[in-house]
Amino acid sequence: MVTSESKIDPFLLETVLRRPVREFSEDYLRRTREGMWDDSREALELLALESRQRILDVGCGTGELSRVLREEAPDDATVVGCDADRELLEIAADHDDPVPAVAGDALRLPFSDDGFDLVVCQALLINLPDPAAAVAEFARVSTDLVAAVEPNNATVEIDSSVDREGRLERRARSAYLDGVATDVALGADARTAFEDAGLEVCETRRYDHVRTVEPPYSEMALVAARRKATGAGLADDRETMLSGALTEAEYDDLRGAWREMGRDVIEQMEAREYRREESVPFFVTVGRIP
Repeated sequence: MVTSESKIDPFLLETVLRRPVREFSEDYLRRTREGMWDDSREALELLALESRQRILDVGCGTGELSRVLREEAPDDATVVGCDADRELLEIAADHDDPVPAVAGDALRLPFSDDGFDLVVCQALLINLPDPAAAVAEFARVSTDLVAAVEPNNATVEIDSSVDREGRLERRARSAYLDGVATDVALGADARTAFEDAGLEVCETRRYDHVRTVEPPYSEMALVAARRKATGAGLADDRETMLSGALTEAEYDDLRGAWREMGRDVIEQMEAREYRREESVPFFVTVGRIP
């Protein structure tokens, strides 16, 4: 569903760079981004890709969005990716359809002023301590547009054939969001970061990314089920969840219920009865250089 809606201070920059930034594995990016733009690219219309000549994808990871941008841009356009994680860039380079990419920090892009006519990121600002500082850096290297595709992770909806899966996921998500230092529910509020960076916000458009699990089950779905049954997913997030109000006893209780839920998922999979639909709201915000 689609609905409409400078320079960085050196002291601020050094302060932000000293803070931790979340890191993501290839598996995480593949699970969360795979197929995101397969069914609908209407939300990307705001980027006016048909008229772009030089596009930069910041926080490109393994290049999923970069390849979409190249498909939608003119044949003679240049699309470049940039990411601080060199391992992800190596994976992107080994892809059957690689996009040129360089290593670089979102707050210190290795590009000259006005080098692109569009700078875009996907699910990056939600992981930064100061989103406006990053947007200001994007504006430095853009002559025209800056765009961000950011989710609201606090309003994810789950519909599962395992009755308690949705309830437990809401409980786990609430504890995780409480322990994360950055605003991972940024979503539509990304326009504030754009305005703080001095950009003129053109529009914000919502795009719901729906992921469905049903027979026949993919290898990715089977792995996810096994991780539920062992509690591995929650174990990965334990430190973050305990950084909020969640106590260790509450975490142990949650993980025990989570593992039981995972065994229910596997049991339904064995009977080919398991179905799950997850809807994640993303917001595409576009700003123009004044």
